[in-house]
Amino acid sequence: MYVADSRASVDGAVRPAVAGRRRAALAPTVLALGSVSLITDVSSEMVTAVLPLYLVGGLGLSPLGFGLLDGIYNGFSAVVRLAGGHLADRGGGRHKWVAGAGYGLSALCKPLLLVVHTLTPIGLVLALDRTGKGLRTAPRDALISLSSAPEARGRAFGVHRAMDTAGALMGPLAAFLILRATVDGYDAVFTVSFCVAVLGVLVLVLFVPGGKGDRQLPSERPTLAAALGLLRGREVRRVAVCALLLGLATVSDSFVFLLLQRRLGVPDRWFALLPLGTAAAFLLLAVALGRLADRVGRWNVFLGGHAALLAAYLLLLGPWRGTALPYVVLALHGCFYAATDGVLMAAASAGVPEALRSSGLAVVQTGQALARFACSLLFGAAWTVWGDRAALAGAVGALVVGAAFALVLRPRDGREVVS
Repeated sequence: MYVADSRASVDGAVRPAVAGRRRAALAPTVLALGSVSLITDVSSEMVTAVLPLYLVGGLGLSPLGFGLLDGIYNGFSAVVRLAGGHLADRGGGRHKWVAGAGYGLSALCKPLLLVVHTLTPIGLVLALDRTGKGLRTAPRDALISLSSAPEARGRAFGVHRAMDTAGALMGPLAAFLILRATVDGYDAVFTVSFCVAVLGVLVLVLFVPGGKGDRQLPSERPTLAAALGLLRGREVRRVAVCALLLGLATVSDSFVFLLLQRRLGVPDRWFALLPLGTAAAFLLLAVALGRLADRVGRWNVFLGGHAALLAAYLLLLGPWRGTALPYVVLALHGCFYAATDGVLMAAASAGVPEALRSSGLAVVQTGQALARFACSLLFGAAWTVWGDRAALAGAVGALVVGAAFALVLRPRDGREVVS
């Protein structure tokens, strides 16, 4: 049995209970990791912003082919998230270095996009990039969770996600400016993206604390079986199941942007700016919704975010084609992420003991990532066979069903002790 001690710091030292009140202030680890994520997201979102147009418009991939690649890009990390979380927990304080290996691997993939131009090698590069993301995500979120007081985790994750999204806001803008200023626009985007990604790795190595590996090892060595065994606990199981069900109805961002382009006839040269709307709303709302989740319940805010996503889907399906449509849809899309991304990790942290924090969060993330991978494949196939409207109508139905189950299964905001 693992018992989580909310008084333990990231490096494993047990402090008096009064220290927990001091730790309610935002931890330096959160700000340092937020800076790393900001820089890294500038790099990754530069590529993400142009990738749909590059693959569909430039290389002529069908929606089904793009759905396959997009599923790989967003879902392949699920294969290695458990491994990344397990390595971080087993290392007794190696969260920073496992995360650093993931950031480094993703950085190395950027220049490879300069030399591959067909479906199979591009898929392999994207799979390798997502392997890096899978390695880093759970250890990074574990560091945020372990360095924050339980009652302030929603705010901590909100601040981190806001900084992360500031990078997501700058990345598409940088890609847009590069495409307008250069002849070989895509190659220039991939090259600059690589340079920025390297800078993010350097910031992690130099400024993120917790890299000495001096954390005390738990009496019971963490195992993957123990992490999966957390699903036997009612609250963790409910969080994981609800995240999986709702993930099955979460259409990829790239498909949302492609749908907007088709509805409104957005010129190709402006396509890279569409993610800015989502990122701006995410940035503005992440901290506020994180703090709201700490006050009114994380699961209430999480489900509210999916209500915003449902509204965005319905607007894309409806007859309205006004000039305000893209702004409203992208604002709702950003609200969805602000209310769900960090909030889910804050909610899951309450039921996962410190000795298994990284791998336990990875279990929840893996289920959600696999569900979104399946959604990308199914949505791309439905678009190819029946058209985009029928595919989106199916996503609306799936989201309504998933939300209904999530309302029934909704967990309580758990405590810090797990048996």
